[in-house]
Amino acid sequence: MNTLLKKSVFVVGIIVATSSFISCDKSKGESVVIADNTTSINEKTSEVVTRKPIVFIAGFDKGNETFYSNARTYFQEKKYQVIDGQYSLEEIILWMNKNANQNPYGEVHIVNKSNPYKGMNLETIVNGEKITAETLRKNITQGNLPTLNNVVNNNSKIIFHASGLVENTALINTLKDAFCAENLPKVVASPYYTIFGGKFSNHYLAQPYYVFYPTANSPGKMDLSKEIAKKYPEEKDIDWFEALNNEEERYVGEAFTTQFSIPIKWEFDYHNSDDEIPTFTTQEEVMDWIEQNEELTTEIAKHNIPLEKYRWNWSIKNSKLTIRGRTTGLCVLKPLIKPYGDLKHIEPDTSNKRLYAMK
Repeated sequence: MNTLLKKSVFVVGIIVATSSFISCDKSKGESVVIADNTTSINEKTSEVVTRKPIVFIAGFDKGNETFYSNARTYFQEKKYQVIDGQYSLEEIILWMNKNANQNPYGEVHIVNKSNPYKGMNLETIVNGEKITAETLRKNITQGNLPTLNNVVNNNSKIIFHASGLVENTALINTLKDAFCAENLPKVVASPYYTIFGGKFSNHYLAQPYYVFYPTANSPGKMDLSKEIAKKYPEEKDIDWFEALNNEEERYVGEAFTTQFSIPIKWEFDYHNSDDEIPTFTTQEEVMDWIEQNEELTTEIAKHNIPLEKYRWNWSIKNSKLTIRGRTTGLCVLKPLIKPYGDLKHIEPDTSNKRLYAMK
């Protein structure tokens, strides 16, 4: 396989060896604090006034989707400045630099539809790859991303409304490097699923639970409910079968299900290879062949979804073998509800460390 030219659109496997040397020097931020602490008690200090919150709606709705339009409405009602049309991290940083004034940014909200299995929809650079820890690190190392000017301070917060981001520690750390500055801002995201435009609340958070099956080959909601119950034995409050058949929150706090798919495509060119093009007659043979290739199994393992949860197809044209896989994910969402008082959603307070992790 080492002699083959293989193109993967599933996971970008580029990890730059020098990436460990491209990171923010946190000691700069600390030295500023130390210097402030040595200020004479007789010396008057002025409080730095930060700018009002701004919001980047970093995506657009497709078909019947309303995620971005609902988020825009929510933040407009809060009188926040909303910025559209910035669909890459490059554009966001350039906008912040271009529109800077004498006051540092306070809260910078970035709205991007995502989940821990598909990743972020936000581009690295304009028309570039979608953001992963690897693609973002590569662009930082290669100098493709602009540098954030001195427009933030230690009290600034870059708040990502992107579901599943906190679970990806490598990506969070790389995003911190992307927003590197003399005084480091906090990078904030929630471990919960972000929902805008709900029936009972314009913005709330929910605990996600996942189950998968090969696309177009569902075993049925009853079997899936048994599987997800076994996967999350600590969750006793959800009727899994009912939740899997429920597409919306009919009363406050009711669990419901949303759906997404994950595609895989691999291409192998045998034109200049001494190996013969493999032939398959069943999906099981395709999975056996994938398991024999360490590089492919490593890519699959990053998503922690078993091979048998994908529907596999293959085709041969001239000297090129193409393998495609697709899995359907069902995400059961359990809204976060106040534990006392009236039945209400918990307010998504970005200062609450139980709801938003600050890195």
